[in-house]
Amino acid sequence: MKQAIIISDMLEDFIRPDGALPVGEEGLKIIPNLQTLIKFCRQKAIPVIYANDALMPGDFLFKSRLNPHGIRGTAGARIISELKPEAGDLIVHKRRFSAFFKTDLDITLREWGVGTVVIAGVSTEICVLSTAYDAVCNDFEAIVLDDCCASRLTETRDRVLDMLRKSPLYPLLRVMPLSDFMESA
Repeated sequence: MKQAIIISDMLEDFIRPDGALPVGEEGLKIIPNLQTLIKFCRQKAIPVIYANDALMPGDFLFKSRLNPHGIRGTAGARIISELKPEAGDLIVHKRRFSAFFKTDLDITLREWGVGTVVIAGVSTEICVLSTAYDAVCNDFEAIVLDDCCASRLTETRDRVLDMLRKSPLYPLLRVMPLSDFMESA
């Protein structure tokens, strides 16, 4: 079954230390692995999808502890330059955590014949997790790449990945390192 990669929220607001919701150093650490992943996928003709927050000023989510971030049309909502999309890559603008929620990602993946989505990016406990669960809920297998995900706190990332590893959804939802994915793709 065909695969596609979903890179979640590798945006200026998340990765740069002065961002509204900085993943900062932890986000910077995964950039080399994401670059390797993206290059590998392009060589193998595996679709690369960027799923990015594209929120509105005064969005409902900002009534929580979340600070305004990923506001459409701002510099903070841009994908970091180290992971710049190329022609043929898909950019999904999302108003909520999951790349599937109220976007056309589901129908696009089906049209492409994709059966497995491979998920990476930030933040592991919110957008990566939501996208992984929604992938399974939409009848796609999901793989989360543990060394291609980051959270503000490494302990949080590690706890979420451990929870996913122990999930009864295995093998529909799996966690693996980038090297294992590259060997199996």
